[in-house]
Amino acid sequence: QVQLVESGGGLVQTGGSLRVSCAASGLSFTRSAMGWFRQRPGQGREFVGAISANGGTTYYPNSVKGRFTIHRDNAKNTVYLQMNSLKPEDTATYICAADSTRAFIYIDDESGYDYWGQGTQVTVSS
Repeated sequence: QVQLVESGGGLVQTGGSLRVSCAASGLSFTRSAMGWFRQRPGQGREFVGAISANGGTTYYPNSVKGRFTIHRDNAKNTVYLQMNSLKPEDTATYICAADSTRAFIYIDDESGYDYWGQGTQVTVSS
């Protein structure tokens, strides 16, 4: 059974930093590209970045580029999302996702991922 468990969310002030983690089990982590999404109440999932299976390639949308960084530790089956210069509009539930069918980043859309975590809440106060 595949499990993706996020942790590390919380409350942070505008301009602050936070790192959230996603621990994976039950899948071939070292062969899976991983993505991060966020979801605000009443809205769909928004892509915030992805990393290839070996960690050599990352991709970010313009909305977070330069502020968010993804890296992974394949020895620990864990992927991280480092968020800097946080803004109130970054407030959301942050969700990790796995593309177990590809080692490379395929698409910046939720349709490219087959396993999902439950998410961790990040709140940025103004």
